[in-house]
Amino acid sequence: MFKAVMKTIPDKQTISTALSAILLLTVAPPALANSDIVNTSAQITNTTNITDCRDDLQSHVQKQAHSYKYQSQQQRVLNCMVAQLEPYQQKDKTALEQYLAYKAQAWLTYAINKDSMNSRSSAGSVAVEMAETILQALKNNSAQDMSIYQDIPTTSALMRPDLWATLSALKDSNGIASAPREMAFGEVALIWAATNQCKRGWRESGMHFRMADRWLEQAREAYINAHDSQTTVALETSIISYYQQYAPLDAVDDVCRGQDLTPNS
Repeated sequence: MFKAVMKTIPDKQTISTALSAILLLTVAPPALANSDIVNTSAQITNTTNITDCRDDLQSHVQKQAHSYKYQSQQQRVLNCMVAQLEPYQQKDKTALEQYLAYKAQAWLTYAINKDSMNSRSSAGSVAVEMAETILQALKNNSAQDMSIYQDIPTTSALMRPDLWATLSALKDSNGIASAPREMAFGEVALIWAATNQCKRGWRESGMHFRMADRWLEQAREAYINAHDSQTTVALETSIISYYQQYAPLDAVDDVCRGQDLTPNS
């Protein structure tokens, strides 16, 4: 409904942008290939689930010594975390569980990219913390206690209010039931894009904003296809309302300071 005017993006992207795009586009299951997993020691903390991953790997390391030969412990731990999310992405799980599991996987992909770029920012640490919190809730069967509304972290900002409006309106309308994966990927892509905009400008953010746009458009289409015209009109009305709320919050100065996102009352 709302299409913000974006600066023209050159056809030739930088190597780092291309890598991040490949990681984001391949975030869907099956779990990331071993060749895509990089050292994440700077982002990983000693929490229960990570410890479980390390314990699991230790118990199998002798049987699978050859396959782990060229992987560091940190690489195996991250791969283990991604693999642990896959069962929660299956159709026998609730839409909320699927959404959260896909969102955690997208956060891990974000962390992988930050580490591969040898980034010294805290964005990678935030991404791993987000993913770990979700994984912990899924394993504890407490996903239903997690809010689907998430404030934008201080490493990012509210940009593209039209897309944030679509995302929030879909959440309010139980759009997660129609497109859990698309909404999860679109949300993290929006956060990722804004972080890149603040750090390196539009040349690094444009690709991620376009990916967020595609994911959320797919989610919107899935919702429309699953509902009648009256419900669809209500969604569009909610999108307008959220856009009016978010537009003044747009970080036009390209400074990442986070954003408190409050659902419509």
